[in-house]
Amino acid sequence: MENPSRGDNPTILLSNTDFRWGTSSDSFRLRIDQFRLEGKESNILVGPSGSGKSTLLGIICGTLKPQEGETRVLGHRLEEMGDLARDRFRADNLGIIFQQFNLLPYLSAIDNVLLPLNFSMSKKHACGLTQAECYSEAEKLLETLGIDIKSTAKQKAVELSIGQQQRVAAARAFIGSPKLIIADEPTSSLDEEIQSAFLDQLFLQKEKTGSSLLMVSHNPRIAERFDTITELDKISHT
Repeated sequence: MENPSRGDNPTILLSNTDFRWGTSSDSFRLRIDQFRLEGKESNILVGPSGSGKSTLLGIICGTLKPQEGETRVLGHRLEEMGDLARDRFRADNLGIIFQQFNLLPYLSAIDNVLLPLNFSMSKKHACGLTQAECYSEAEKLLETLGIDIKSTAKQKAVELSIGQQQRVAAARAFIGSPKLIIADEPTSSLDEEIQSAFLDQLFLQKEKTGSSLLMVSHNPRIAERFDTITELDKISHT
């Protein structure tokens, strides 16, 4: 794909980022001079295990705070926010697909999808003002991702297959039309056929919501589907 044009208001802009685990000389350290993600852009972040991909996602999500540098997400400087403000910003603006999905095992699939609406009024308003409208939006997302809303959607998450859990996690990330989707190796446990189908739906939903997408993967074969590829070892020095 062609790269989106570089605008004045990128979705993500990291400048002179310096993050360290611990204080000893052999502690892990991630230093990035600059990283940016444009509006509506899809970017795949690749690199070997232990290179700092998940650490970088944590910085962008506001769950990790660098010792130095500027982290600007959707025009907001995260280092200027307190912990509660960063939590609220993340809940209102980001949709996150975790590598291990992080579903609540004894909630139904559809209740897992609806969960972010309990923490963000802006996402709830994006779905509709009534509980019925929100429920309907969750059903549509699950159905689009291949989940049978008459049976599977009412099953507990612990009863679902890995592929089904992954699709529920994706639907949860998209509920409320977040401006930025973060995906941490969501296809790592899937075979090639299911992986391809999942990516089809991921990009379909991205286009519908007009969001930006940053995905971490160790699989270079899927990189051609993204607007841009970032090799972490080429933008960082640890």
